[in-house]
This record gives sequence, structure tokens and C-alpha cells, in this order.
Amino acid sequence: MYQLSHFDRQAFLTEYWQKKPVLLKGLFTDFQDPIEPDELAGLAAEQEIESRVIARQITEKSESWHVEHGPFEDYSEFGEQGWTLLVQAVDHWWQEGADLVDAFRFIPNWRIDDLMVSFSTPNGGVGPHLDQYDVFIIQGMGKRHWRVGERQTVQDKIPHPDLLQVEGFEACIDQILEPGDVLYIPPGCPHEGYAIENALNYSVGFRAPNQQDFISSFADFALAEECFKQRYADPNLIAVDEKNRGQVSSADKAAIKQLMQACIEDDEKFNLWLGEYLSTAKHDLDIHQPEPHYQIDDIQSMLDMDEQWRKLGGLRTLVVADSLYVNGEKLNIDGVSQDLIQLITGQNLYSSDQLKKFQTKRENLDLLTRLVNQGFLYTLND
Repeated sequence: MYQLSHFDRQAFLTEYWQKKPVLLKGLFTDFQDPIEPDELAGLAAEQEIESRVIARQITEKSESWHVEHGPFEDYSEFGEQGWTLLVQAVDHWWQEGADLVDAFRFIPNWRIDDLMVSFSTPNGGVGPHLDQYDVFIIQGMGKRHWRVGERQTVQDKIPHPDLLQVEGFEACIDQILEPGDVLYIPPGCPHEGYAIENALNYSVGFRAPNQQDFISSFADFALAEECFKQRYADPNLIAVDEKNRGQVSSADKAAIKQLMQACIEDDEKFNLWLGEYLSTAKHDLDIHQPEPHYQIDDIQSMLDMDEQWRKLGGLRTLVVADSLYVNGEKLNIDGVSQDLIQLITGQNLYSSDQLKKFQTKRENLDLLTRLVNQGFLYTLND
């Protein structure tokens, strides 16, 4: 398991979170890479896993960029330097990647997006750019030179249709990172990093939906649920004269706004939408349902074997208003022990001893059986 060394979580949140970037030297002691370069390349060969290569070519007079999207079978065309392989959502497909993300779960689970892993050859990078979300960048194998600036006015540039960069910026961090070092970069802070030697980097990104994201999702929910159909009404309408026929009155605007706000203020519907939306993974999950499905007696037998259990990597399990949501679905938890729900949502790795104490209630066993049969919970012997 990955542990943060000499790290005050609340002090970090108070001083740096969404405020300013910081280099956390040696945050991981004796850091061990959760994945090797050839294993990362294996993931990038899969159709369902998002990957890309960004290549940088420098001459005496110019710099050019090239982007290709996976899957990839061969990298010889890119040469020995100047390129980076990036693979998204590695924590969904690689257990050790999910373990690395767990070190940052002092941030609420719903805010965590995914683990992106990059392998870079010397001089490889993606160029100076901004992200609109918080990110921790962990240095693994090799060394990388990073420059990071505080929020400032920068000019966008598009050296390739699939690549948005920024022009030069003033750096407040200009350092070479070694294994176990971590950069925290808030949204809107320009940064660039280039490998000095073959290097692995791990980026733990965080969800930051904008208003359009929320509104669009809520509108989709309303259509799917066929709710919020109350029509505009004005039983106390007052006649208008010719001069004001084209005006939308302040009272009418307020009534329309109130009609729309009533949708958000419907707690039952709002909570259902929020739970489904926040518990839905952005990227594919590596789901394998057991065939045939297990029965409750099977689950009890497995618990008696003192096995280790794991939650599917990247699976979102959240509680909203005392309801449990798993992978975009509200589950029935009537009669289920609250301690079991807290365990399932708060951890990703469990011992049989932790789970065994809940088997005295049928409702607990029903929930565990359902999670196993949906491929969301499995033993490490599977």
C-alpha cells in the first residue's frame, strides 16, 4: 500500500488546495512503480482503454508536435526520444494503480476522477498547458524537469488539432523531480514537464464539473425520468396595453425562474439525479460478472475461507441522503447495516473477517451477493 510520508492533510488543504502549486519532495518514501513501461504499453494495446502518443520534434529553427490515438502495437516509428505515451484510467484496469490513488482519498471519493499514467522518453512531454482540475503528479521511474506557474494571463496556442498549449509563462517551481516526489497543481496553473531520461509519471486527477455539465446531466435525467412536467400558469394575469405587449414582465420572469428552481428544490428527484450522476464512471470499467452467478450460500462459504476481497478499480460507491449508489444505480439498502455501507464506500480492500461479522443479517448478504454477481466485488483468488 502507498502511504504519504510526513504529510499533514488538513494543513495542505488549508494552505494549497485550489490556491497555489507546491512541490512535495519525497512524499512517498522508497516509491515503487505500480506498473512497468511494458505493462503500460500492454494496456495501450487494448481497444477499450483510452491512450495517445504525443511526439515532439525540435530543430534549430522550429518545434513541431504530433498526436496519435491508440490502440498501439508498436512504437518504433516514434524513435528513441521526444515522445510520451499517455494512458487514461489505469486505476480501472490495474490493481496497483488503484492502490496508488487510495493514498489521496483524504479528498472525498466523488471528487476523484482517475489515474493517468505516462511513459516518456528523453525530452518527451506534452508541452506547456493548463488543466481545469486539480492534479497530483507523482514521479516514478526516472527524472523529469518541471516548470509550474501560479495563475496568470497566458496566450493559448494550438500546435496540433488535438493539442491545446499555452505560450511562455512565469514559473514559481522549476525543479527536477525524482521517484517519490509529488507536484500538486491547482486548476488554471500553467505547467510543463520534460523527461530527462526514460520516466514514468502518475497523475491523480479530480472531477470538476462545470455548470453546463450539471445542467446538461440534470436535463437528461428529467427526460429519462419523465419528470418536471408542471406547465407555466398565470391565473392572475393582468391585461397589458399596446405599449407593453412585447415586454416580459419582472413578475413573469420571476415565475419562470421559480418554476425552474422548483426542479432543483425537489429533494427526492435532485438526490436521485446527483447519486446517479456522481457514481457513474467517466471511463469504462473492467467488469467481469461470474458465470453462473453465486447464491448467498456460496458467498458465506467464500467468507469462511479467510480470503481477501477487493472492490473493482474505478468503481464509484457513494452515499447521497442515506441512499447507496453504485456505478450510476441506486441500490436497495433497506435493513442493511450502516457499518457495512460505510465499509463498502470507504475502502477498496477488505478481509473476510471484516465482512463476516455482517453475515448475521440476510439483507447484508443480499447486498454482498449482488455486488459480487455484478462484478463489483471479488476475491483476490478469482
